[in-house]
Amino acid sequence: MQYRAIHIIIMSMITGAFIIPTGIGASIGGFAGDASYWARKFASKCKLIVNPNVVNAACFSGITDNMLYVEGYALDEFFRGKLNLIQSRNNTIGIIFDKALPKPVLNVHINTINAVKTVYGTNVCGYEITDKGVGVDFFIDKSGISMGNISNLATLKRAAEKLLKRGADAIAIVCRFPDEQGDDYANGIGVDPVGGVEAIISHYISKEFNVPCAHAPAFDDLTISTDIVDSRCSAEYITPTFLPCILLGLSQAPRLSAETEGLKIDDIDFLVLPYNSIGCIPVLEMIKRNKPVYTVKENSTVLNVTPDNFLNKCISVDTYSELFNKLFK
Repeated sequence: MQYRAIHIIIMSMITGAFIIPTGIGASIGGFAGDASYWARKFASKCKLIVNPNVVNAACFSGITDNMLYVEGYALDEFFRGKLNLIQSRNNTIGIIFDKALPKPVLNVHINTINAVKTVYGTNVCGYEITDKGVGVDFFIDKSGISMGNISNLATLKRAAEKLLKRGADAIAIVCRFPDEQGDDYANGIGVDPVGGVEAIISHYISKEFNVPCAHAPAFDDLTISTDIVDSRCSAEYITPTFLPCILLGLSQAPRLSAETEGLKIDDIDFLVLPYNSIGCIPVLEMIKRNKPVYTVKENSTVLNVTPDNFLNKCISVDTYSELFNKLFK
């Protein structure tokens, strides 16, 4: 019994990071919350940093109390040692709506805010509509990665400034997106077409204001499809709004601090990523610090950056199940 008590205490001290980059066609985590099962399992044994792409699932969220929900730009700054994470609960959230949203779409999202507040007690200080249309376009580039363009980032900045003055600790953004093209994503093939440009939007606000931030796309078509789609993206086909998941994540997103307090990169015990998508700042910084980076072969992407590119300084495993057993049993 004494050994078991010591083991539980040791497990509670472990802090890991479970990351799946967005817009790169990850076979696990490249759709809608389909990496949540494994993230939740890992988080049952340790404190776990996740990027929104891991747990966002439209009207659902895989977030748990033991997770730290950190957007990509802030994540990179954290791994560089430039930001610390201060655990927070019930953040005050301000929401930005794209002026280009049609009135019926805006109304659905306002009802969504009220529903999340009623059910979860989420603290929302209000919303701002941008003074100009944001102008979002998205596409898949020749390398197969989700990309996009934004015509008017500055209008998002002006709206965020107003919300921060109203007391927001975190910023949720909903922009109007052109209706999606093609059926590949619905059939579980290829790349989430909106992920890349969503990352541009959230990175911008996070960089400008040093606050937790996440984005949910909105489409003009409010109808719910009755077609059977791939189970990994099914969460996005049973609702006209993707706002709930980011409100739930941002509600408990850690505050970002450039001071000495809070969780820092030196406190991270391991990092987990898909096998062939490891050409990113968190991996480079973990290797620099001689900390373990685990790459999971069952999770493939359209990229081809493998442990071979890092002189095999990463530890490769076949499955998330194998890694879970390696770390916690």
